[in-house]
Parts: sequence; C-alpha cells; structure tokens
Amino acid sequence: MSFKDLGLSDALVKAVHEKGYTVPSPIQEKAIPHILEGKDILASAQTGTGKTAGFTLPVLQHLAATKHPKYRPLRALVLTPTRELAAQVHDNVREYSKYVDIRSAVIFGGVNAKPQIATLRSGVDILVATPGRLLDLHNQKAVSFKRVEVLILDEADRMLDMGFVRDINKIISFMPTKRQNLMFSATFSNDIKKLASGILRNPVYVETAPQNSTAKKVTHKVYKVDKNKKTEFTIKLIKDGNWNQVLIFTRTKHGANKLTEKLIKAGISAAAIHGNKSQGARTKALKNFKDNTIKILVATDIAARGLDIPLLPHVVNFELPNVPEDYVHRIGRTGRAGAAGEAISLVCSEESEYQSEIEKLLKEKLKSTIVEGFEPTDTDPPKRAASQSKGSFGKKNNSGNSSQGNKPKSKPHFKGNKPSEPSGRGRNSAPKKKRY
Repeated sequence: MSFKDLGLSDALVKAVHEKGYTVPSPIQEKAIPHILEGKDILASAQTGTGKTAGFTLPVLQHLAATKHPKYRPLRALVLTPTRELAAQVHDNVREYSKYVDIRSAVIFGGVNAKPQIATLRSGVDILVATPGRLLDLHNQKAVSFKRVEVLILDEADRMLDMGFVRDINKIISFMPTKRQNLMFSATFSNDIKKLASGILRNPVYVETAPQNSTAKKVTHKVYKVDKNKKTEFTIKLIKDGNWNQVLIFTRTKHGANKLTEKLIKAGISAAAIHGNKSQGARTKALKNFKDNTIKILVATDIAARGLDIPLLPHVVNFELPNVPEDYVHRIGRTGRAGAAGEAISLVCSEESEYQSEIEKLLKEKLKSTIVEGFEPTDTDPPKRAASQSKGSFGKKNNSGNSSQGNKPKSKPHFKGNKPSEPSGRGRNSAPKKKRY
C-alpha cells in the first residue's frame, strides 16, 4: 500500500516522498483512513514507528481541504508533555505542510513568550504546545480554543505521569464539544484508558504492537556492576567499543551532571540534558549530539520522549528507571524506523527488583553478564528498593523521579464527553507544576 492509497492528497504525498518515505508504516496504514473519516482514535504504537506522521498527515489534509476564516483561528491543537517532543512534532508539521496553505506554530515554556504571542495573533491553523505555557497564553487572551476542530494528545501517558491532567482538563473545558479527538501513546495504562473514556467518543482502537513492547531489532544487554564502579565501567564501554553516539539515562538531574563531568574529565565529549537546564542549553546539547559534535548525551527521563535521533546505535541505562514503563520509552530512542540498536543496562544489587519488574512488563528475561573487576559487592538490596518494587512500584517518588520536578501522578476525573472545570488552586489543590 502507498500513501496515495491511504487517501492522502498529492501535495502531502509529495512532501512525504521528499522525506524519503514511500511505504506507510503499520500505525500510519491503520490510523490514517479512520482519521480522514473524522473518527476518534485511541492508538498505541512503539516509539519510532511513525505515529507522528500518522496523525499529522490526515489532520493537515482536513485543514487544507476545509475553508478557514481570513484571520486564521486555531483549528487543530497538538498537546505534548515536553518541549523537545513539541519541537519535533512541529518540525514534522512544517515538513509535511510545505505544499499546502497551512500555518503552524509551536509554543512551550522556558523561552520568551512575546514572539509566541505575536505568532498566535497573526493567525495559526495548527498549534503544537505543552500544556503549561498554552494555559498561560490562554489566560493572557493570546489564544482561543473556541474554533478547535481536532484535538491530539501525543504521549498521553507521559502527560499523566507528569501531572498535566488538570491542565488538559481545563484546556478541553474551553473547547467546542463537537470535535475530533485523537490520542496517541506508546503505552496505555488503566489511568490512560480512564482518561480516554472522558475525551473520546466511540473511538476506533488502533494497536500495531503488543503494549509495552520494544522494537524487535533492539538488543538488550544487562551488566551486573558494582554501584561505585558504574562510571568507570561506562568509560570502559565507550572507549573499548569506540562508540561515537551514545544516549545515557540517569534517574536524577544531579546524577546526570555528575556523570557528564566525569566523562569530560576522561576525555570524552559529553553534555547533560534535564529539567533544570535552560531551554537554550537543552536545544544546544541536543543539536551538538545530533551533529556528532559531542559523543555522549546524558539525560534524565525528560529525554525519553520526543528525541528523534536517526540511527542512534546505543542507549545506556546508567541507572534503571524506578517506573518500568520508562524503560520502554528510554530504549525506544534506538532501533527506530526498523534500524538495529543496542540497549545496555548497568544494574547494581539494589536495582535487581527494578530489573525484575521490567522483565515482567516486557514478558522477557533479560540476560545478565558479570565482568571481572566490576562485580557487584553488595548482595542484599536495601529495604527501600525492595519495598518500592512491590507495594509502590510504578509510582514516582521524591528520590526516584528523575527530571520533572517530582510531580505527583494525578488521576483523571472526567465526566461525560466534556470534563468539568477543575477547581482553583486552594489549600487542597494539586501542587503547582513547573511549566514545561
């Protein structure tokens, strides 16, 4: 099947071909026809399978084929959890819309809002945004949701984890009840299904791979390593393997900074990216990594979504995530678009419970190797790690949440097709979130 066979216009097909794509991916093949028919979609797909184009292309076709007022009110809104993902999605929107009369924009926090306000007031057909900055600009009357025809929630599960459900709730309360809703994510928890039930109307469920699965061409390797020798072992892996592009994940911002400093001292070019970095620093680090100006990018889980690095060969879990689903998203940065990749995890004794939970999620045993000179010396995991892996495993805690300001996980509270407006920020309200 070709993109033309899916019902896409010649202008969009031309743009897709110029990107080097001739055959639609499974998620595109399954989702695009339903979206073109105006149906609500609940779609689950692995990262790196082309789900962004899966919703971008049909939405662009709808916008281009329907009349719009001269002042260009906002008609399609894409919500994403992180700045990096918002920027990536907008890049795709621009590339695919180059031959149609569509105006697009992206807004997120961490940068000056004035240029964003000016862009919005000049007229935008499709907007990609993070929830926090979007609500800020709505409060300033810089953007209206009254004419929104299509709402897309990308990486909806991550937005739940980051505590954005209140903001999503509020944004939707300002929209017309009659609209098309699309929800895309790599995984779907029970909370996500509850969220979907309050937003989507008679949705078509689309799934192209088992939930929480990883790309088939990704090789998993686990090294049992002493906690105090992880940095030394990481340097050994990079130098012995002559690795030139590696994405390394840590659980904390401090850990990311500390590891980056030690890599640089060892003569390895590296940069850190996490929530405490300015948007300029994050953008520069990512650009240098993509350009191979630096070899190593050390990141917290803020980078597990939204980083699209073609042919990234290696992802290293310097520390295992304490939420097993995050393992799927981390290693989803490699093995993208059918390419081969390698996911390496350094596991000390106190992380053995985390490994067990990840294996349960994947329904796969990860083979472990012990390297002479780096063997784990502690055999009894601390009680903290053991208790987290059972009673509270999967809930981010203050010590384990890596990069998002330790936001509590919110529960959706939608009723019917349109959510009730959340209450104000009183004493019993949810903690105020950082604006991503």
